[in-house]
Amino acid sequence: MFNAFKKKYDKATPEVQDRIPPGQYLTEKFPVLHYGEVPAYTSLEQTWDLRVWGEVAEPARFSFAEFRALPTTTFTTDIHCVTRWSKLDTTWTGVRFSEFLTHIPALNPAAQFIVFHCEHGFTANVPLELMLDSEAMLAYQYEGQELTPDHGFPLRALVPKKYFWKSAK
Repeated sequence: MFNAFKKKYDKATPEVQDRIPPGQYLTEKFPVLHYGEVPAYTSLEQTWDLRVWGEVAEPARFSFAEFRALPTTTFTTDIHCVTRWSKLDTTWTGVRFSEFLTHIPALNPAAQFIVFHCEHGFTANVPLELMLDSEAMLAYQYEGQELTPDHGFPLRALVPKKYFWKSAK
């Protein structure tokens, strides 16, 4: 397995070097970083929702089933973490943020940022401009499988153009 990884991602090749930011190292692992304990959901329909408020015409709420009924997409991208690791060719499934915007009340024209409010009071602010990128999404699958609790089950932001710390769980 390691030899296949090494051949596919030989850091000495210019193609791979161009994909890894300075100071980063390539990994085949998917490291886990958390703020607080990993939440455990026993019934997503009863205990989980996605709420939108603030710079929108009116607040909106999605149950788990309502969110999963939205149009989805799958794409492959590289991810980089501020803790210095990079992982190439990761595959994600979810709802593009630009698509999600078509299912909520209109944004205030002055809106410039999205603030993700997560478990344990964790927040991450992201410029709206970055969230409109074609790879920014609200992801629920990684590599064809539901996200694990350690990686944000049932839903996480994915903002590949920023180091992974803005991809709030």
